[in-house]
Amino acid sequence: MSIHYLDNSATTQVCREAADTAYRMMRENYGNPSSLHKAGIQAEAAVEEARGIIADSLNVQPKTIYFTSGGTEANNTVLFGAAQALKRRGNRVIVSAVEHSSVYESAKRLAELGFDVQFAPVTEQGVVDIDAFQALLTDKTILVSIMTVNNETGAIQPIERLAKPVHKNCPEALFHSDAVQAYGKMPVKPKKWGVDLMSVSAHKIHGAKGCGALYIRDGARILPLLYGGEQQKKLRPGTESAPLIAAFGAAAAAVFSDLSLHADHIKELNRYALDQLQAIDGISVNSPADALPYIINISVEGIRSETMLHHLEETDVYVSSSSACAKGKRSYVLEAMGLPDDRIDSSLRISFSRYNTTEDIDALIEGLKSGIATLQRK
Repeated sequence: MSIHYLDNSATTQVCREAADTAYRMMRENYGNPSSLHKAGIQAEAAVEEARGIIADSLNVQPKTIYFTSGGTEANNTVLFGAAQALKRRGNRVIVSAVEHSSVYESAKRLAELGFDVQFAPVTEQGVVDIDAFQALLTDKTILVSIMTVNNETGAIQPIERLAKPVHKNCPEALFHSDAVQAYGKMPVKPKKWGVDLMSVSAHKIHGAKGCGALYIRDGARILPLLYGGEQQKKLRPGTESAPLIAAFGAAAAAVFSDLSLHADHIKELNRYALDQLQAIDGISVNSPADALPYIINISVEGIRSETMLHHLEETDVYVSSSSACAKGKRSYVLEAMGLPDDRIDSSLRISFSRYNTTEDIDALIEGLKSGIATLQRK
């Protein structure tokens, strides 16, 4: 029996282009990109080709792209690197109340280190409250981090609208956006939006786990998180993982070659799923109506998330109870949106990729209906 994988916001199946590229790099082009001989130069060329592909996809210059081990490292580099670099100018750091844990927990650690960390509230739709956000801006603000798309609900943040008052009222501050859930699924334009720093990840777009990238606007200064060699202008030292980086480039090339086509396919799946989900008594949709179509967050009345998740698993349908990084902990994202406890405790995240079909959704609906009919209510 084939599985019905609907947990693509946690990770995606590696595409053939990325897998073939990684294998070829490991078997044939395996030199150290820093080595001065031919093998090293060839590996470096593959890394630079991938850097160019990622840069083109963001409409930025290749010199502004730094490879990391993933979104978490990129986000940590920004939070700690920017805060430390700018601490003589101020100490206020603003993040939204619904950030990914790699930003949320980093912000909490900055507070422990003495920074004035503020969590911008969100509306019932999970979108940053513009007025409340602007009220947090002061002349001591040095860093703002707001994600482009929420990883649990798919809520799209108005990044350009949020960045404008930051640059107007806090010209020394840097604006960062974690675009891990947006990249490869919608147009992402850091320069147009006024974003100084942006994080993306390979394994959310059918690349390999263990590779991500950080865009740093030319002229923006942050301190490194790691220290060591001369790689990547000493901002992210260490031997580059050429196979994973090249595979990231291959995955990005495949995604961006047909971005609108993939988006149309996902919109159709989203509509197909929502039509059936909303017809089932006891199911509530937590994602806003204008959420990124790749993510649908629901609650199943009276049945705990983990209970339903494992019931679906028995039918080879795979979803998540919240962010995979939360490992089953209650969602602070849904709490910030003001959802009642019973909705939060019964929430599930369904997330699509271009490989999903209506058959996957049919299996999900059948599994949910059988779970509602048979599982013990909490």
